[in-house]
Amino acid sequence: MNPITLPGGKHAVLLIHGLQSSPAELQPLAKRLNQAGFTVHVPHIRGYGFEHGDTPRSVTHWQDWHAKVLNEFRLLKQRYETVAIGGLCIGAVLSLSVAAELGDEVSALSLLSTTLWYDGWSIPWYRFMRYVGYYTPFRYIYSYREREPFGLKNEQLRKWIAREMSHKDSSIVGASKLNLPAIQEAERMIKSVKKSLPCVTVPTLIIHAIDDDVSTPRSARFVADNIGSKTVESLLLHNSYHMITVDNDREQVAVDTIRFFKAVGVNRAAV
Repeated sequence: MNPITLPGGKHAVLLIHGLQSSPAELQPLAKRLNQAGFTVHVPHIRGYGFEHGDTPRSVTHWQDWHAKVLNEFRLLKQRYETVAIGGLCIGAVLSLSVAAELGDEVSALSLLSTTLWYDGWSIPWYRFMRYVGYYTPFRYIYSYREREPFGLKNEQLRKWIAREMSHKDSSIVGASKLNLPAIQEAERMIKSVKKSLPCVTVPTLIIHAIDDDVSTPRSARFVADNIGSKTVESLLLHNSYHMITVDNDREQVAVDTIRFFKAVGVNRAAV
């Protein structure tokens, strides 16, 4: 999967896609940020993101994901006046992990559908059995197959994704299957990030759908209540499910992220 790099002005944004997904799910947001004057980079993270031919044994440790994002940030910081970070789903958790280490080097955060608990209404009841799979050879055999609604309230887009998933191993919303090693590493990172939230001090925007089918607003509230940032803004969406960067509210997500990054991120550089 190819990264997305959109050259723009002297202020940059690093966007982090979701677990076993690709930069494609952030392309609409990346384009809108670029149109607003930002340089935007959406890397593909091997061992975290989806890649054709990957197996469960291709998954790397979450600390490797953290190190990769940290390196991408520092490369941007060498070239641009400010660098903000945005992430979707587990990408939001990964963004928090990096922000906890970098402190005020990050100009601002946009956390989209942050997933600290998989407690949405589309999560299967038998998901608790994953703990058995984590520590047996079963972890390399079983994969959770993505199913409708695919994190999408938009019915037309959902039908298109269903067709894509029926004969391909991925779509714009990510891989058709999530394997247990990837989910286990994500949960290890979640545990770490919950503890490090007070260390995140940069201005933070939290956007979450009320009807998120993967992770309820409980995750967004937990971040808002425990983050160390003095500037925190929370927004709830009413016409999307989990994939808010491509669903019905994608324009609102872009507008509010642009507004927030310009208001707090760019202005901090002028102080």
